[in-house]
Amino acid sequence: MRVFDTIQQTVSTPLVSYEPGGRVLAISGESYPENSFEFYAPIAQWVKAALADPEGLTLDINVSYMNSSSTKCMLDLLDLFEDAYGRGAAVSITWRYDRENPRSLDLAEEFKEEVTLPFAIVELEE
Repeated sequence: MRVFDTIQQTVSTPLVSYEPGGRVLAISGESYPENSFEFYAPIAQWVKAALADPEGLTLDINVSYMNSSSTKCMLDLLDLFEDAYGRGAAVSITWRYDRENPRSLDLAEEFKEEVTLPFAIVELEE
């Protein structure tokens, strides 16, 4: 599998990084890029290739805000994970949220309803 190139966080885009030992793709920060589809396209391509590996992948999300187009892109990523889960791949999602940000918890619960794969919602420690 090709090594994922970390995408550094900006004011409007999240940090996207990959930890190969645990096979964890992490997305954290806020997501409201000018063109969400352009931003998420290489991530989706990488995820699709990574999910072809039977060892699976974990998606670890800690996003405090995302605009509607980023939400659509995240749903597309979840669809890739759901398809892999349906093929028997070891995949899971962990969504971390700050209890001071109820919108983040709402987002997590909405996304969890969209998939049948293992999806943990975890409150961040202070």
